[in-house]
Amino acid sequence: MWGPGRRILLDVSEFVDECGLNVRGGDGGAGAVSFRREAHTPMGGPDGGDGGKGGDVWLVADRNTASLIAFRDHPHRRAESGTHGSGRKRHGHRGADLEVKVPVGTQISDQQGNVLADLPGEGDRWLAAEGGRGGHGNARFLSNSRRAPAFAEQGEHGQEQWLVLELKLLADVALVGFPNAGKSTLISRVSAARPRIADYPFTTLVPNLGVVRTDDDFEMVVADIPGLIEGAAEGRGLGQRFLRHIERSRVLVILLDLAEYAERDPVAQAEVLLNELSSYRPELLERPRVVAGSRCDMSVPSTREALQRAGEVLGAAEPLVISAVTGEGVAGLVGAMRRAVEESRSDTARSTGFITLRPVPEGIEVVRTDDGGFEVLGREATRAVGLSDLTDPDAISEVQRRLDRLGVDRELARAGATDGSTVVIGDFSFEYSSGTEFEGGTGRRTRRQRRG
Repeated sequence: MWGPGRRILLDVSEFVDECGLNVRGGDGGAGAVSFRREAHTPMGGPDGGDGGKGGDVWLVADRNTASLIAFRDHPHRRAESGTHGSGRKRHGHRGADLEVKVPVGTQISDQQGNVLADLPGEGDRWLAAEGGRGGHGNARFLSNSRRAPAFAEQGEHGQEQWLVLELKLLADVALVGFPNAGKSTLISRVSAARPRIADYPFTTLVPNLGVVRTDDDFEMVVADIPGLIEGAAEGRGLGQRFLRHIERSRVLVILLDLAEYAERDPVAQAEVLLNELSSYRPELLERPRVVAGSRCDMSVPSTREALQRAGEVLGAAEPLVISAVTGEGVAGLVGAMRRAVEESRSDTARSTGFITLRPVPEGIEVVRTDDGGFEVLGREATRAVGLSDLTDPDAISEVQRRLDRLGVDRELARAGATDGSTVVIGDFSFEYSSGTEFEGGTGRRTRRQRRG
């Protein structure tokens, strides 16, 4: 009925399904301050080039990456920075983007638990950290009123953030049952996977994947999920660490242990498993499922009778009876799994994953600081003060023009800023006074009253 499948086996020392990742885009290069200096051009104009943009960091789903182990001891990833501009309007080179490969089925969240992206398919990409924009050279600030700008723009810092990566395996079938219910033996029987098998709880410490291939070349991926126990949805035993791997399976195969010495009878097993699945994700109860009593070679008549009652609890009128050791009923189970998988694959309405695209916040925001001052947040506000020489009167004028255009004065007044309040924008700070303009200087910036 089935032929040997290719082996997909993850060793416990090589499997990591949750980790933190720090990503940082490359910094943008600084714009140059330069003037033409030629023998016959004594009053050459500004010719400083722009800095190059920093590289971006992308997370890319890759089927050849099986685990998140690469980030366990080395969680930092940084893209290349852009180079600085130079004279003769020569622009800096853009920093190279960095592609970080993650397993197919990786979910990305922030540290507060908000899901940012989900990469369910080979080649899915998500922009994790954007590189900083390069600064404009002084040639960009030439105008009729400003013939010799002696300042340029600094490059932006690349975006940086900590992410939480969580791997949720993609499989057609998930084998669900108590420890020692025969899941590992079954997957070793129907595929080429060779999981560790022993007669003690939690023999399986990591999910094992096996490919079941039938004689007519139909293939389905089966996941051996480590055994569930009562309270798993609340974290008992191996708990939620493995329940997450059931989420994306098309079909659930519920294995009930028929062995005479099993800790619970099949009815009690069915009730606990249903409760744990419902407590973790209620929608899992709507997933197609096949019910089978396993280890029938060690059963007694009473446990087989209890299997029928357990089938009623699980909504299966005729539960299958199998023994992975002797092979009894295994062909029938594979056939039932195939039919359920084919039906699920044809249901195009059900999605296995998604990619979340969150718009980049625009505009500015004014927040109160712990010391009673105010901080202006926003990419445009930080860029507005990111000039190379804030002691230059022309640079001060440019900063004032940019902040006026963004409405910083208006937002500060709405936030409750009063004369003398400390205002911080990026690395720039000044004392607020209504209806004012910036005054040059070093270190801490101040403002002065406009002359009437």
